[in-house]
Amino acid sequence: MKNGLPGLEEIRQAAELVYRTMPQTPQYRWPLLSERAGAEVWVKHENHSPVGAFKIRGGLVYMDWLQREHPEITTVVTATRGNHGQSIALAATRSGIRSVIVVPHGNSAEKNRAMRELGAELIEEGEDFQAALEYAVKLERENGWHWVPSYHRLLVTGVATAALEFLSSAPGLDTVYVPIGMGSGISGMIAVRNALGLRTKIVGVVSKHAPAFALSYAAGCVVEHPVATRIADGVACRKPDIAAVEVVREGTDRVLEVEDAEVEAAMRYYFADTHNVAEGAGAVGLAGLLQDRPHGGARVGTILGGGNVDSSVFAAVLAGAGRPHR
Repeated sequence: MKNGLPGLEEIRQAAELVYRTMPQTPQYRWPLLSERAGAEVWVKHENHSPVGAFKIRGGLVYMDWLQREHPEITTVVTATRGNHGQSIALAATRSGIRSVIVVPHGNSAEKNRAMRELGAELIEEGEDFQAALEYAVKLERENGWHWVPSYHRLLVTGVATAALEFLSSAPGLDTVYVPIGMGSGISGMIAVRNALGLRTKIVGVVSKHAPAFALSYAAGCVVEHPVATRIADGVACRKPDIAAVEVVREGTDRVLEVEDAEVEAAMRYYFADTHNVAEGAGAVGLAGLLQDRPHGGARVGTILGGGNVDSSVFAAVLAGAGRPHR
């Protein structure tokens, strides 16, 4: 399959697996957001999943494959800022597999607590996600554990089930704005758009303070760059995966960069206009949609990818004060 993306039947089979654990999440047209954007705005609510984020879909599909194809595996290890880790922790625990998850120092306290409650053994190491990832790879090599990457075809297949629900239910979207961290979510959207033969444009959105994916997209090769976002930790990618970069280069219209202040404003808009809680990374798509004016009455969509934000952080954002210092 082109660029290694899953086809429609594979995504439908993944959906059957996902729905053993969770129902479809809703998508709504929100009048107040539409007025704010000058367009008909549809939101896919992945914040309504059992772990409050879209990543659970990929974890369920990956762990199902691992249990069937490699029943000898007893321990998996991965790195995360939170939502990928919650996904792997939940899916591994349900499969009777031990999960060891590495997070950087200063990671979200509430995401850390959630991962532990889902059954993960948590290790704090490194100053950012990339450093945590490198340490997790070291543990895998030293202990013979199974490494779960942040970007993998099976993860893409799982999260593509959300895109299938969205593009099948929201009527005739002209453009969809999708946050980019390591790239599984936007790759899933591209796979579904292509499989359904739609003309919908896909626009990727990254944090301007974590621009490595946008730089790699422009260069056509991996460009590493430090991360400095204070709010969008879930998309704080320092070193993209080249496979993801290639998929996004081929399948998207363009990639936008948004400021932290725009992301915080989008979090406030989600709460004021829909009464949904969005974490920083979950609001990146809306920030890009609102930046990308004018829409001229178009029908546009975005993904509210997660709502896992620490209470103190969200309180400060709602107050317009930005993120408190740790």
